[in-house]
Amino acid sequence: MTDTAAATDAPAFCAELVRAHDFARYASTLFVPANQRRSLLALYAFDIEIARIRTQVTQALPGEMRLQWWTDMLAGAGHGGVEGNPVAAELLLAIRSTRLPAERLSRLIEEHQFDLYNDPMPTVAALEGYLDDTVSVMFSLGAQIAGWQSEEIEHLASHAGLAQGMMQVVAALPFDASRRQLFLPMQWLQQHDVTTEEVFAGKQTPKLRAVLDQLVSDAQKHLKTALSLLESVPPEIKPVFLPLALVRRDLERMSRPDFDAFVPRAPSRLRTLWTLWRASKSRVFS
Repeated sequence: MTDTAAATDAPAFCAELVRAHDFARYASTLFVPANQRRSLLALYAFDIEIARIRTQVTQALPGEMRLQWWTDMLAGAGHGGVEGNPVAAELLLAIRSTRLPAERLSRLIEEHQFDLYNDPMPTVAALEGYLDDTVSVMFSLGAQIAGWQSEEIEHLASHAGLAQGMMQVVAALPFDASRRQLFLPMQWLQQHDVTTEEVFAGKQTPKLRAVLDQLVSDAQKHLKTALSLLESVPPEIKPVFLPLALVRRDLERMSRPDFDAFVPRAPSRLRTLWTLWRASKSRVFS
């Protein structure tokens, strides 16, 4: 592929990567101004590339090497290959055009080292720190792409990311359990007398449901705070937070008595688009 062809295809590559691996986030970009969409898709594509390294390796060392490549790229280390990587090329363009702080992206990479090992998430505080640096940061940098930065927006981004991240921990439980990866805090599992093997068995028990209910409850509290804070931010950044409408929908489903985290559920793309469209017309994504 020539440099010209690569430059032309890189935005489409990122868009397709996000559409294929995170349709909800891809769909949310359809509601942001066109001049922001390319940078947002580059940011989201980067996030996907980092998060899926765990599924592409069978041992930690190759994963560490891939994460190091991205860290070196952000630091400007001359190891080559950036021009041939459409996600890296688009991310660097987004960093230059919107002044995204590379150190926060590097921190995201560092946090995802946890994914490469089968160590359990030890505490609620550890989970919140992980989610702040891997999920909340996406909202924060998205707001920056939209042209806004402030302490209030950082506060909003933090609660938004915690709500979305905790919901995703529950949603990803069947997949994570199948590979013996544990993001549920051991602190809560021990409180409810749930062993890791019970989680990895892939069957929801009353005690495990109590742990999930606790996580869903915390996520709902963060979501409530985020939606309250959303009322006072500039309207220009609200589209960046549209995924919260999907978080609200999923948390409502997860709080129902008949919810079983291990029962497969294929999300409807049409329903996702409808939820986002309806939310885009309301003040606080109701």
